[in-house]
Amino acid sequence: MSVFTDTTAEERVRSFTSSPRRLFIDGRWTESASGETFTTFDPATEEPLAVVSRTGTQDVDRAVAAARAALADDAPWRTMPPSARGRIIHRIGDLILENLDELALLDTLDNGKPVVFAGVADLPMAADLFHYMAGWASKLEGRTIPYSNAPAGGQLALTLREPVGVVAQIIPWNFPVMMAAWKLAPALAAGCAIVLKPAEQTPLSALRLAELMQEAGLPDGVVNVLPGYGDAGAALAAHPGVDKVAFTGSTEVGREIVRAAAGNLKKVSLELGGKSPNVVFADADLDAAVQTSAAAIFFNQGESCTAGSRLLVQRPVFEEVVAGIAEQARAIRLGPGVDRDSQMGPLISAEHAERVLGFVESGVREGAKVLCGGVRAAGRGYFVEPAVITGTTPGMRVREEEVFGPVLVAEPFDTPEEAVRLANDTAYGLAAGVFTRDMGKALRVAAAFQAGNVWVNTWNTLDAAVPFGGFKQSGWGREMGAEVLDAYLETKSVILGLG
Repeated sequence: MSVFTDTTAEERVRSFTSSPRRLFIDGRWTESASGETFTTFDPATEEPLAVVSRTGTQDVDRAVAAARAALADDAPWRTMPPSARGRIIHRIGDLILENLDELALLDTLDNGKPVVFAGVADLPMAADLFHYMAGWASKLEGRTIPYSNAPAGGQLALTLREPVGVVAQIIPWNFPVMMAAWKLAPALAAGCAIVLKPAEQTPLSALRLAELMQEAGLPDGVVNVLPGYGDAGAALAAHPGVDKVAFTGSTEVGREIVRAAAGNLKKVSLELGGKSPNVVFADADLDAAVQTSAAAIFFNQGESCTAGSRLLVQRPVFEEVVAGIAEQARAIRLGPGVDRDSQMGPLISAEHAERVLGFVESGVREGAKVLCGGVRAAGRGYFVEPAVITGTTPGMRVREEEVFGPVLVAEPFDTPEEAVRLANDTAYGLAAGVFTRDMGKALRVAAAFQAGNVWVNTWNTLDAAVPFGGFKQSGWGREMGAEVLDAYLETKSVILGLG
């Protein structure tokens, strides 16, 4: 069963999950004020996995108070030199790599994804983001500005970059450690204090990460971790002691976050859903396009906001490309994420599996054709066979809405102009892709896409230094790169009268 280089990882994970997991507030592990708990489940077996304290409003108050205290004028985090802050952030990345097998297994048991993918993709990128952001801690520079309306030498303006304050960070269940890193690393580099709420389906790796952050030397109260349900997230979003909310999740919940944040006009950044178009031209390397397009939608069980869920193929090669992707889909090996041979794990929950299958069923009722998959696999676990669907028309839910599962809809086009029109015919704008050997055409189409991330002859290639985010209803602001720091910093202007 073991897929690990660290032979003690499974033993440590068993120990971690067998003990009740508590809230992490002000550097201490504590039960919720209500004493309530909830149980997480392994989606591959449907068996209970761990018992976790459930956050309530009193716990939110305690965590926000701890974060505010961590930003007091004389607090260690506030007075720490930027280079020292950077070293702690870098050490967190090191500890993620040192505990990679354990964190990957926690995410696999909680989420269902193949542990090999978690270990090769999710965890190294999480560590890389902490390493990258560690360097920014000492480079948050202001400017000096000659005053344009004063005599020479009479006045001078300078700007200071300061942390926005206490940040509530609410993350999803599809990439638990990686999404935590995307939120935590830049906020720590900016000098903020954080209350992190992981998804109720996948709280375990965030709680283990809290232990590693404490081991790295992070002062008490700087990061607090509150597992719980949507009511805890709502309480955080509305809390008057929170200065900013950073949320990753569905567009529907994103709207609720905005409404809740209006009370004290706290800043909000949102990384939301997608219905990402993937355009394949007839002159593309079709073998590569088929293989990459299949991975674009079926990687991580299709539970990805950037999943290439809308396939647009130039008509002369439409049948060939779609048949090739359907063949790839049929060959995918479903199985528990802890099995090295598994290429696709279960969906996150029974409710989500039913939701995904409901999209397929609605498409069939409305006249679409299912070439493969789209049914629940036999046996235990929330496994759904990957689906390829053709014959969709505008207005069909399966074509228009984010499924967030292994379901691809494909349709033909004739001209580049039609491809762009179809690609942009969506309320979302997170990602898009184009496959062609003609780089001029690729760049023209990429420029015309209404999407924040465009891949050419590849998909889902991400880098800590490259900004990530969406247009339209796919969000506000950017993750990663230098741009994400703007979400966690205020700019203060200081004007000097020089006499």
